[in-house]
Amino acid sequence: MSGAAADTAAAVRARGLRKAFGARIALDGVDLDLPAGTFLTLMGPNGSGKTTLLRLLAGLSRPSGGELRVLGAIPGPAAAGLRAQVGLVSHEPQLYADLSAEENLRFFAALYGVPDREARIDMALGRVELGARRRDPVRALSRGMTQRLSIARALLHGPSLLLLDEPTTGLDDRALGILVDLLAELHDGRRTLILTTHRLDVGLRVADRIAVQARGRIVHEAEARTLEAAAFAARYASLTAEAPA
Repeated sequence: MSGAAADTAAAVRARGLRKAFGARIALDGVDLDLPAGTFLTLMGPNGSGKTTLLRLLAGLSRPSGGELRVLGAIPGPAAAGLRAQVGLVSHEPQLYADLSAEENLRFFAALYGVPDREARIDMALGRVELGARRRDPVRALSRGMTQRLSIARALLHGPSLLLLDEPTTGLDDRALGILVDLLAELHDGRRTLILTTHRLDVGLRVADRIAVQARGRIVHEAEARTLEAAAFAARYASLTAEAPA
C-alpha cells in the first residue's frame, strides 16, 4: 500500500527516523509501520532509544532526520489537533502529589477541554479501579495505583493513540496483574497502543506485534502469537547483543 491510502490506514509510519542530541545518536534510522488498532510492544535495553521514539510520536520532540507521520499528520506545531489524539504515560506519573486522584483528573480534563468532565472522570476512575480512592492524595497511593491513575489521565480525552513508557516498572505481582488486565481491556480495536517494557512475559501476553529496538534501530518485528516465550527470550538476547553500532 502506498501514498495517501497508506497514511490513512497507518497509525504510525516512520522512514529512516533519526534523533541526535549533539554527538549522541539516539535513533539511527528507524522504520516502522503500525496499522490503526494495533497493540505493539516495543522492547530493548536501556539506552536503545525507546523513550526517544515515544516522545517523537507524542510530538514532544522533533526528529533530526527522516520521515514521520502519526495518525496521518506530521507531528509539530503545524499539527495543532494531533496532540489531542495522543495519550502518553511516561515512567514519571506526571501527577500532582498533593492533589487527590479526582482533582488531578479534573485539572487535566480542563487542560484538554474535555466535555462532560465529571462523567468522564467517574468513568476513568472506575475503569482503572480507583473509584474508592478518588479523594485520596496521589502521595498516599501505591506505585501501582499511581500508574493506573496516570493511564486514567491519558485516557480522559479519548485518544486514538496511547503511548505507555515502562508502566510496569516497580510493580508488585498484584499491581502488575491489574495493569495487564487493564491493558487487555484497552486493546479493543478502537485505539492504537504502544507499550515499552522490559518484561518479555507481559509484552508477549498483551500485544499483537512485538518489535525489538537496539542501539537506535528496530532490529526485529514479529506477530506476538507466533512467538514462544523461551525461544523469543533467547532471540531477544541475541538481537540486542548483536545489533549494529
